[in-house]
Amino acid sequence: MRKKVVVLGGGTGMSSLLKGLKEFPVDITAVVSVCDDGRSTGRLREEFHVPAMGDIRQVLVSLSETEPLVEELLNYRFKTTSDLNGHPVGNLLLTAVSNMTGNMSSGVASLGKVFNLKGKILPLTDDDVVLVAKMEDGSIIEGEHNITEYDSKIMNVYYKEEPHVNEDVIKSIKEADLVILSMGSIYTSILPNLICKEVVDVLEKTSVPIMYTCNIMTQPGETDDLSVSEHLNIINKYLGNRKVDVVVANNGVIKEEMRKKYETLEQKDPVLLDSKNLSDVKVISNDYVTIEKGFLRHDTILLSLDIFKYLITNEKS
Repeated sequence: MRKKVVVLGGGTGMSSLLKGLKEFPVDITAVVSVCDDGRSTGRLREEFHVPAMGDIRQVLVSLSETEPLVEELLNYRFKTTSDLNGHPVGNLLLTAVSNMTGNMSSGVASLGKVFNLKGKILPLTDDDVVLVAKMEDGSIIEGEHNITEYDSKIMNVYYKEEPHVNEDVIKSIKEADLVILSMGSIYTSILPNLICKEVVDVLEKTSVPIMYTCNIMTQPGETDDLSVSEHLNIINKYLGNRKVDVVVANNGVIKEEMRKKYETLEQKDPVLLDSKNLSDVKVISNDYVTIEKGFLRHDTILLSLDIFKYLITNEKS
C-alpha cells in the first residue's frame, strides 16, 4: 500500500517540494495556508471575501500532471488598464469555482479533477482569515502583506479570529504515515498551519514522524542569521507537546558569487547546518543546492528521494 504523506506549508517552498515529491509512489495531501493578502490575492479577498488563493494556485501547478501548460495558463497575468490588470488566470478561476461550489475546499477539489492532480489539495480553512504579528519593536501588525513589509523582526504570529480548520485536514493528518513541514517562510507560510489549536491537538496525538525541510537561505525579518537548529526551535515552540522528529537540511556549499548576490540584493544568507545542536533530532543532509534561472533552489528530486528513502526505512525499522 502506498504511504500517505501530508505536507503543511504555503508559497514557493511548498510548491517546489511538491514538484519533486509527486514523482515518487506516495499519496500526497497538501495542506495550504490561506492568509496571503497581497497583490491580486488581496484584491480578490477584499471583493469576494474568500480565503487566499495565490499559494493554492502554485500548488495546483506543482501537482498537475500537465504541469508546463497548466503553469503557463494559471500564472498568466492580465496586462490591461481595466480591473483585470495584474490578476493571474488561476486566481480568477479559483475565485469563480469557489463561488460556484460554495467554498474554496469544494472548488479546489473540483479543479483537481480537471487538472489531473497527483495528490490532494486542502485549504487549511475556508474562513477569510487575517494573520496578526507582534513585532520586535512592540507593534501589532495585521495582514500578511503588511507583516512582511514592516521593518522589524517578527516575534510571534496568531490569527485575529480563530479559524475553523477544514475537517479533511484533521482526517488526513490522522491517516498520515509522515507529516512534512515544508521549506518556506516560517512565520507566514509554515506557522499559520500550526497556530490552530485543532491542528496542534491532532499532531500531539499522532505517533507518525513529523519532518521539517529547512530553508537553504535565511529570510529578512523572519529568520535573520538563524541556523538550522534555531529554525527548528521556532517551529517546536508552536508544536505543543510534540516536537519535530526529523530535519532535512542542505550541507552543500553555495558559490561565493551567488552568496554575495543574495546578501546584497535580498539581505539573505546561507542557513548554517549546526549539527552539534541537533542531537535530539534525526538529521538528513545532502547537497540540495541548484540554480534555476539565476536563483538558488532546492534540488527537489534529490530532496524528495531522501524523504522517500526515510519513509521506506522508517517503515522497516
